[in-house]
Amino acid sequence: MSEKRSNFPLPLSSVTGPGTRKPAERAPIATPQTATQNARSNSQGAGTARTTVQPAPGPAGPAKSQAQTQTALQRSDLMATEAPRRAMAQRVARQGVKDPQVLSALETVPRHLFLEPAMSAQAYADISLPIGHNQTISQPYIVARMIELLRGRGHPLRRVLEIGTGCGYQAAVLSCVAQEVYSIERIKPLHELAKANLRPLRIANLRLQYGDGMLGLPQVAPFDAIILAAAGLEVPRALLEQMAIGARLVAPLGAQVQHLQRIIRTGTSEWTSETLEACHFVPLRPGTA
Repeated sequence: MSEKRSNFPLPLSSVTGPGTRKPAERAPIATPQTATQNARSNSQGAGTARTTVQPAPGPAGPAKSQAQTQTALQRSDLMATEAPRRAMAQRVARQGVKDPQVLSALETVPRHLFLEPAMSAQAYADISLPIGHNQTISQPYIVARMIELLRGRGHPLRRVLEIGTGCGYQAAVLSCVAQEVYSIERIKPLHELAKANLRPLRIANLRLQYGDGMLGLPQVAPFDAIILAAAGLEVPRALLEQMAIGARLVAPLGAQVQHLQRIIRTGTSEWTSETLEACHFVPLRPGTA
């Protein structure tokens, strides 16, 4: 069996290269059901579109039985979390998130897949949870709220940049409401963890990058929206410059006391900002680790 794992998440080199960058072809916006449908499809026949499996010689009875058992367990796992995901989205709606597409994405993406099995029981609670390396997966409400702020009054998101991939959960939610999502992680083991977590979902419009998020991705800018999953004292200038005119950036700002900030680029050298609700994030750091 030859498995082309390098094809997902798509490397940045698939859309950039030396010399002048050609505009990326616009992919259709993922439907709110895309992630779960892909996960189910992957459970039922992972890799059939990308690899050629040669049958091994000899009896295949025991191997087939084991594969069938694995598929049944994966399908049962997804079905068992449908009610908790729905309840989580309904709770977030009661907390004030109104965007139906964001709520549908939240209901669709299986959050437990991005956590250690020991924490699965807490996966759909509205709390942040540790993912290692002194980082956390954000609480569902704040994920939904920040994406709602990016969309404004339901405006479609085309090219989105996420700073701080973490375990990959927020990137998966973003992929349901945007045409293209680029996500940068500065901690190498977390970058690899996100790739492993996201691979079963086979999300075609998501690309992961290992690097310094404070520098952004100038080679694929400008972005229609930028979201930061870590708090700095100010938004890095490089990220402001990579916003398209009319683009929105949502980030937590502050040290001990933090608030969400939404910045809109209104001209070549003009930005407006508004301070919103209190929040708590890990600190934004430069470089890679």
